[in-house]
Amino acid sequence: MLARAWGAVLNGVDAVPVRVEVDIGNGLPAFTVVGLPDSTIQEARDRVRGALTNSDESYPMTRITANLAPSDLRKQGAGLDLVLALGIVVSNEQAPQDGLDGRLFCGELGLAGDVRPVRGALQAAEAARAAGLKEIVCSPANAREAALAGLPVLAVSTLREALDVVRDRVRLEPITEDAEALLQTTVHNGPDLAQIRDQDHAKRAFEIAAAGGHNILLSGPPGSGKTLLARALPGILPSLTLSEALEVTRIHSAAGLLFPGESLIRTRPFRSPHHGVSAAGMVGGGSMFTRPGEVTIAHRGVLFMDEFPEFPRSVLESLRQPLEDGFVTVTRSRQTTTYPARFMLVAAMNPCPCGHAGTERPCKCPPRTYEIYRQRLSGPLLDRIDMHVPVGRVETKKLLGEDDATRSSAVRQRVESARAFGRSRHELLHVTCNAEIPLGKLITLCALDEATAPILTKAANKYDLSARTVHRVLRLARTIADLDEKEAIAKDHVLEALTYRVVHKGAEL
Repeated sequence: MLARAWGAVLNGVDAVPVRVEVDIGNGLPAFTVVGLPDSTIQEARDRVRGALTNSDESYPMTRITANLAPSDLRKQGAGLDLVLALGIVVSNEQAPQDGLDGRLFCGELGLAGDVRPVRGALQAAEAARAAGLKEIVCSPANAREAALAGLPVLAVSTLREALDVVRDRVRLEPITEDAEALLQTTVHNGPDLAQIRDQDHAKRAFEIAAAGGHNILLSGPPGSGKTLLARALPGILPSLTLSEALEVTRIHSAAGLLFPGESLIRTRPFRSPHHGVSAAGMVGGGSMFTRPGEVTIAHRGVLFMDEFPEFPRSVLESLRQPLEDGFVTVTRSRQTTTYPARFMLVAAMNPCPCGHAGTERPCKCPPRTYEIYRQRLSGPLLDRIDMHVPVGRVETKKLLGEDDATRSSAVRQRVESARAFGRSRHELLHVTCNAEIPLGKLITLCALDEATAPILTKAANKYDLSARTVHRVLRLARTIADLDEKEAIAKDHVLEALTYRVVHKGAEL
């Protein structure tokens, strides 16, 4: 008898529904899986055999063939274990085909027959909904996550429970999840801006960056507060919208970063990779099948790169595409995948290897060492960073004083007000912030009047600003105007935007 059931496999951060066909025929005992399975799916033969035997189900000692359609798509992961086991039981006429119809099954099997969580349960549920299926059957650890797709979810802990569902011996209560209610319980963690002494210029820069989604580079001596400022940034960013939260949850689920039983990611990601990270670890990759990298895991959040020049040159240059396009395309011999990568880059660096150049303490770096250190950051990469902010030392008496009166909650309210002011503009362009305004609409939405345009023109000619830099200054000026709730970009908005691109008497960082 031929059994048919639905499963799903990950393809990047999305899931593809897989039609699983299981046939038991004459021949020597064998279990063959066709349809471009990876080694993990090939090993499912042993897991399925052990799970069925230890669940007191008969395992047919004949030829078993399982086909995974579409056959030209490479499949990976252990998420098809459960559906393969159920397909064998139905094909062996020990359960009805009707119990498989209209349902998608996902789960890894242990040898004892326990159903374990898998990556991408939310995407699998969304794929089931798109395919017109009515229910999802998965592990209890994946149930709340899968319920975000809106379909009824049946949670089964063991293969025996799944067979009882297929045989209609039990009626499980479907699990549902209210994503909107979950978002109302968002808690912002991390340091508060009030804990950071002085640094008013840097705090103002972070407020603008948060309001417009701009990238920022901090340069200053060790201990000046660069890392603390970066870690306080998530606390002033606006809360995730439902669509953004689902985007982030899909990515974290695909990367295996969701805790068992966790459903929705409610806070913006904050990723801080070590400077020893590889290019594949940063933008994604793998030897055969690709995995999302740090730029994708930081999607809709913050990617903090401390000791910026210490990262390998290949890693730094790999940031150029995602910073410009908001996505990254990873190509391997067997797979090409495009991952979302719309993040805020916060980079921090010392002015020189010893960290004391330009301070009261003498710099001990030889001229050649200083030059090499600065040359690790290419011009095209620096051109893609909207704001270059110098951070100085804080006086000891200020360090020992009371906290700043400006708290992150107050700054976040101003940031949310600025985003709300530009929301109609963003919704029209299908973007979330000013940093994403496309070039074709930039001149229209960031138009300068006759008195303001010459200021930007003069600065561009004097400091030899590139076309990309001019465009980023316009976006910055638009954000500053939004913070002031002004439709027109004024002279002061452009001048302030220029201060974040032209520093140290006109020399860019």
